[in-house]
Amino acid sequence: MEIDPNTTKYLIHSRISADGIVEKPDVVGAIFGQTEGLLGDELDLRDLQKSGRIGRIEVEISSNRGRSEGKVYIPSSLDQVETAILASALETIERVGPCKARITIDAIEDVRVSKRTRIIDRAKQLLNEMIKESRVSGIDITDSVRQSVQIEEIAQYGNGKLPAGPNIENSDAIIVVEGRSDVLNLLKHGIKNAIAVEGTSIPKVIADMSRDKVVTAFVDGDRGGELILRELLQVAEVDFITRAPKDQEVEELTQKQLMKSLRNKIPAEQFVEMFNTRLPRKLLEEDTKAEHAKNSAPPASAVKAKELKTRHEEKKQQRESTKKFSPEQEKIREILVELGASSKARLFAENWTMIDEVPVKELANRLKESERGISTVVFDGVITQRILDIAANQKIPLLVGAKLGNITKQPTGVEIWTRDKLI
Repeated sequence: MEIDPNTTKYLIHSRISADGIVEKPDVVGAIFGQTEGLLGDELDLRDLQKSGRIGRIEVEISSNRGRSEGKVYIPSSLDQVETAILASALETIERVGPCKARITIDAIEDVRVSKRTRIIDRAKQLLNEMIKESRVSGIDITDSVRQSVQIEEIAQYGNGKLPAGPNIENSDAIIVVEGRSDVLNLLKHGIKNAIAVEGTSIPKVIADMSRDKVVTAFVDGDRGGELILRELLQVAEVDFITRAPKDQEVEELTQKQLMKSLRNKIPAEQFVEMFNTRLPRKLLEEDTKAEHAKNSAPPASAVKAKELKTRHEEKKQQRESTKKFSPEQEKIREILVELGASSKARLFAENWTMIDEVPVKELANRLKESERGISTVVFDGVITQRILDIAANQKIPLLVGAKLGNITKQPTGVEIWTRDKLI
């Protein structure tokens, strides 16, 4: 049904039923004829239609089994009261042509409200499309510019054309990562001295660079990262080691995660001891024996592994000769190794009976709520002034942590030990 948008403010919806077969002209004629003179001269339908205050009457009707049913629509530009009176008058119609009939008003629709609703719905749709396109365009532009800069900055180093940052050759320190995507992510956040091994077989150029530069191995927090790390320890002189959070990859880390991982790097020797990372010596020896049957000269990787093992043993002997630990310190060393990278804390009584184990983030509250009787707290975290003050209030004599934070006041009743003094 079409209505005149220039004159219509309201639309009268009505239903008609007739006991016989009637058609559209019969219905229109009945409406004009049976309302004539009923509402006075001011609401005469013929005059209202001539003046444009009533629009064209639309009738949709069909017949079936000797009965006719349909709908009647009357557009109106009258006010609300006059439109309601006109609608009520339609219900007085009793006959259409020769047939008994009845008209019932279903509703009076405010066309302007309907239009506003459609306008709002359409405006929302258009706005959502605009925002979506703007976001996509902005992301595309940003990513395009960033990627173009990254591609320009990324270099190819050595005969193997390994992906690397632009500062890889001139920097005194390098970061060894797994793949090209890792290098790109570091470049994205301003780190330009990374180089990728591109596989589990460590290129010779990285082993050569490790002799003259400080090397930090930065690998994924999965099984693949562990395998690459073991291979790297065999063939290169690695100084520091750090890993992405568990089951995450370096290429997907945010800037905050990258910086945190690099700040928390630890010496390679300490990493090997803390996390019980052992080189697969037995496999290397078997490979060496198999290769020796073909060639009397042992593989370079086996020689390098032997040199690395010798160097670790010498440093371990030096450390053991200079450090003498008491049984209590040995006990704490074992606990620190067990807690390595767990972010947990253990609370002990005087006889080393463990009272509780809690996450480090809950340690302060746990100590506040605890009853007296805690003799030692060992945790994988930073000893802060807050933890130290709580320990002093709770009369805890020994506090052992990974490292010491910014301490401005040292309570006399609490002794502090850190990992670097014990391991």
